[in-house]
Amino acid sequence: MDIVVFGAGSLGSLVGGLLAREHAVTLVGRDPHVAAVREDGLRVTGDHEFTVRPETTTDGTDLAADLAVVTVKAFDTESAAETLATGRIEAALSLQNGMGNEETLARLLDCPVLAGTATYGAVRGEPGAVECTGRGKVVLGPREGGTSETADRVGSAFSTAGIETSVADDMPYRLWEKLAVNAGINATTALARVENGALLDGPAREVAADAARETARVARADGVELGDDEAVRAVERVADATAANTSSMLADVLAGRRTEVEAINGYVYTRARERDLSVPVNRTVTNLLRAWKRNCP
Repeated sequence: MDIVVFGAGSLGSLVGGLLAREHAVTLVGRDPHVAAVREDGLRVTGDHEFTVRPETTTDGTDLAADLAVVTVKAFDTESAAETLATGRIEAALSLQNGMGNEETLARLLDCPVLAGTATYGAVRGEPGAVECTGRGKVVLGPREGGTSETADRVGSAFSTAGIETSVADDMPYRLWEKLAVNAGINATTALARVENGALLDGPAREVAADAARETARVARADGVELGDDEAVRAVERVADATAANTSSMLADVLAGRRTEVEAINGYVYTRARERDLSVPVNRTVTNLLRAWKRNCP
């Protein structure tokens, strides 16, 4: 399969590298990382150890592929979709944080759009290298739920490349569950400046759990039956499995970069207001991170 991975950051580089062991992959990203991959190949270290030589580009226009795997930050989704729309893409899969990415891709791309989640741990170090900090799993399926031949074909391609993959018919539920995890972990760790494991006990645990419960409440109002306890257990499960990790939002805060809070806690807050629901924790952490960004040099 010809695959474009749009967004050669940590997860995009790892997934692209894994796929490149079996498929023709083009990484779309920025220099100096892309230049280093072009020159010496992509080195994957950690829980996987190998080097592959995917095609690379910093210009994602006019590309042709059977599949585009989108791994950019949520706030770059529209720009990525507009760029991909200049080419010939047969299907797209979002492996991004936050909600609303699939709708943006579907609005701008004339192809089936799949939703997905990935639990691999990845850290992009020096240019041309990415570390796998934890083997995980990819779950994908039609964004509206149900089944499709496209999802089956993409799932088979991922599995062929040695990626543990499941094709699911309940992606709306899985996306809301993932949103609850991200709402609980990302903003809490970013504001408290703690690793994920700090959410397993102590005061930060309650903040994360309340953010997840509020997310579940909004999910149910949106027609997805995600229970409060299910949401909290998902946060605890991920926090335990990634206890030593720095969340992506904390990494962004420490680097002074824009965060994805609007697509995570901000999404929960916005949807709650539309349904006249109270989500004080998600509202508070969203506004605190907005204030941080406004005053960030």
